[in-house]
Amino acid sequence: MTKDLQAILSAAQLLILKQVRRVCLASTEAAQRSERMPFLPPMLETAIVGAGPYGLSVAAHFRHLGVPFRIFGRPMDSWLAHMPKGMMLKSDGFASNLYDPEDRFTLKQFCAERGIDYSDIGIPVRLETFSAYGLAFRDRMAPELEEKLVVGLDSSPDGFLLRLEDGEVVRTRRVVLAVGITHFAHIPRELAHLPKEFLSHSFEHHNLEPFRGKSVVVIGGGASATDLAGLLRDTDADVQLVARQTSLNFHNKQAVDKPRSWWQRMRHPQSGIGPGWRSRFLADAPMAFHYLPQSFRLKTVRTYLGPSGGWFAKDKVMGRVPLLLGYTPKRAEIQDGRVRLELRAADGSEREILTEHIIAATGYKVNLKRLPFLSPEIRSKITAVDGTPVLSSSFESSIPGLYFAGVAAANSFGPVMRFAFGAGFAARRLTRALAKSLARNPAAVAASSVATARSEESQAISKKTAFDS
Repeated sequence: MTKDLQAILSAAQLLILKQVRRVCLASTEAAQRSERMPFLPPMLETAIVGAGPYGLSVAAHFRHLGVPFRIFGRPMDSWLAHMPKGMMLKSDGFASNLYDPEDRFTLKQFCAERGIDYSDIGIPVRLETFSAYGLAFRDRMAPELEEKLVVGLDSSPDGFLLRLEDGEVVRTRRVVLAVGITHFAHIPRELAHLPKEFLSHSFEHHNLEPFRGKSVVVIGGGASATDLAGLLRDTDADVQLVARQTSLNFHNKQAVDKPRSWWQRMRHPQSGIGPGWRSRFLADAPMAFHYLPQSFRLKTVRTYLGPSGGWFAKDKVMGRVPLLLGYTPKRAEIQDGRVRLELRAADGSEREILTEHIIAATGYKVNLKRLPFLSPEIRSKITAVDGTPVLSSSFESSIPGLYFAGVAAANSFGPVMRFAFGAGFAARRLTRALAKSLARNPAAVAASSVATARSEESQAISKKTAFDS
């Protein structure tokens, strides 16, 4: 009996030892797998990339309604770092807002608080005023902004992976790309080969002092070109303006204290992007524009509002800056430390200019290839026309969960997307779409790093209907 008991105990001990060994081996293998597998951060609902008028307006709307998000970017970077000091906005005051859902913080209110002269029309908005307003809007309406740049965007099985400049990886179901114009600067191919010390784009210049006393040629005939030429002249640069059009166009000044007659308002109604019925339609009906034939949309975006300067730029340029109108660049080369620029007129005649520097104020052209943080896989899957994404009525691209707002949405929703005025419509449409999606399939998010609104607003997501259709 004793021998049998000892045998049973020995067998039991052997089984226990085998089980312990099995558990230890499994734990070791699990630890090794864990070391090989990267840590997966919690899933975020939505990431907003960009912190200009569009990104901040979208964030303000998300925050109000309780849509969880994180927003990345440098606030008002295009305005603070890429436009010349002393510049004035071509848009009227009433059309130069950032947008929160209840219009609680408009440019008019900001100017009243700071004691800055303001009028809906007739008083141009200074760059410094608009930039300061944007920063104040950030502080009040989107304080969650993280001043980090996104350096990578890739797809994942359940959404997207964002890589930030500090090394952080963000998992998110959806991404709203509200990047500004600086990625899309266009330089004529006849000039593109010149070294950077002899050629730059207008978006590269905030401080014009380095050009004091130097010879500069500005290429272009639009607002950027005329503003820049006038400001360079104020800086005592030896500046010339070259434009392909045979005459420069400037907007008409509207009197602050002289209201327009009923007939004037009917013939040329005011809009957020300019006077006239065509502008009124493009400014106020981007949803209708979205359903127009694609060929018509592309042509309209390409040709609407040709080159023209603000009324305030006329006195800074005309009679002060030498003009070479009706010319386009033909060839440029470096000669004895200067640029020898050959120009050609429409009649075939030619002339040459020697200058120390050329600034191409030749606008912007959206092309997805110019967004360096997009992975090749993402870029290849986006359906595009003329380099711009084809978007749904909710600003969604052909990749589910990837949205575009701002200038990249112009071919889908019209020229208003090139102006701050379009940010209100974009924010409302995006918030409506994201709120519906969130109600159907919420993600697990870390509350400490995600903006959320009051609980009663969050509960109302599925019931909220007060948005533009």
